[in-house]
Amino acid sequence: MTDPFVREALLQERSGDRIRCLTCERRCLLKPGETGWCRTRTNQDSTLVTLIYANVSTLSANPIEKKPLYHFFPGSIALTAGSWGCNFGCPWCQNWESSKSAPRQGRYVTPRRFVDLALDSHCQGTSISFNEPTLSLEWSLEVFRLAREQGLYNTFVTNGYMTAQALDLLIDAGLDAMNVDIKGDEDAVRKHCKGVDVDKVWRNCCQARERGVHLEVTTLVIPGVNEDEESLRGIARRIGTELGGETPWHVSGYYLAYKFHAPPTPLTALERAWQIGKDEGLEYVYLGNVAGHRLENTYCPDCGRLLIERRGLSVVQNNLADNSCPGCGRAIAIVT
Repeated sequence: MTDPFVREALLQERSGDRIRCLTCERRCLLKPGETGWCRTRTNQDSTLVTLIYANVSTLSANPIEKKPLYHFFPGSIALTAGSWGCNFGCPWCQNWESSKSAPRQGRYVTPRRFVDLALDSHCQGTSISFNEPTLSLEWSLEVFRLAREQGLYNTFVTNGYMTAQALDLLIDAGLDAMNVDIKGDEDAVRKHCKGVDVDKVWRNCCQARERGVHLEVTTLVIPGVNEDEESLRGIARRIGTELGGETPWHVSGYYLAYKFHAPPTPLTALERAWQIGKDEGLEYVYLGNVAGHRLENTYCPDCGRLLIERRGLSVVQNNLADNSCPGCGRAIAIVT
């Protein structure tokens, strides 16, 4: 393979003259020369290959709050990379320029080079994001191992539709935290994300949590898709019962993007989603894409004291005392 972006895929299974991809839960079964749903993996001469190894479309040093991860090393910076493609079909994608694109030539960044860039940029960690990071599995595994050796943390911003086997490999390699986008209830996800089984996403959230990965959940609240009370309450209740009431839930505002033309999410809808989360027993619910709103901040679930004040992607003040509330002593579920 002379193309530096082409590598043999790690997770594959032969079925006659076909190859089944075991990277994500679409589990595409590919004939010779056929490319998978995500357009990043193909059956090349009876071997499944990835077309995006070390192929970086986007590279930037971002506050960890941008992921968003509010309870994981607040105020730190993660060198963040994206590639091409996605295994979901969401018509409202906010990163459609890379996620909806077939693989094309980006910047070739080896895992070692990426970790060196993170260190040179004085970052505290790494993040794979922008498009669906699961599709960069082979590259991510190498990045995570090298980053951990250098004392950096590793994060994923993902739709959570990897196979359980792929998730285990990521955790074994050094995945420390992930933000998973729960896009709606079963019907909405199957319709808008094109045949996706949302229960597989919930399964992976549970698996990650059981294995000690820090987990936060985001729901982009979209008019006509998931802003109704039944959908939001179902998500909030499931977070509480399956992941725990201390799991942060980010309810973020949608803006017109790609092929979806519903009006932007009203602030009142986000505030109602916040209240639904609190009513369902979630201790940390945040509004997203509304810079300067008081519900970007972290408050003590017991006494209500302001613990972390944020403005947009910046931490303005952090009043935690040894990860506890300085007012009442309540331990706060936060990684520092």
